[in-house]
This record gives sequence, C-alpha cells and structure tokens, in this order.
Amino acid sequence: MRFRLCNWKRNNWFNSAKKPVKNPDLWQELDALAAGRDLTWQWVRGHSGNKLNERADALAGAARNKFNAEFVVGLGAA
Repeated sequence: MRFRLCNWKRNNWFNSAKKPVKNPDLWQELDALAAGRDLTWQWVRGHSGNKLNERADALAGAARNKFNAEFVVGLGAA
C-alpha cells in the first residue's frame, strides 16, 4: 500500500492508467495518519469470510445508511 500511495502522490493523485485516484481526500487523510508509524499493510479479499473484513464492511454499511437517512431528513423528504 505504501508503494501505491507513494506513486499516487508522485503522480499528483493519478493512478497508473492516468485516471484520478478515487476518494483522494480519504487516501490523503489515511496517508497523514500513517506517517511516522511502523505499519504493515495486508491485502484481504473482500467478502471472503474474514471476520475483521466482514466487520469493517458491516460498519461501513451502517455508516452509509446513517448518512443516507440523515441526508434525506436534511432535505425534508422524511
């Protein structure tokens, strides 16, 4: 992951296909949080039964649903 982040930063947040990196604000925040820490990045196949990955997916889905509900209420549609 550090390799990709370094390349994206060097390429002004464009990927190797010369397309903008998706969610650059989130990657930049993650990069800032990781700076100065001794981290090991480990790729995990999504939706493959890994307990921690499944938990992260559930938390992300819950946050998305909460955001969507608050967004609709904010529009006065609820």
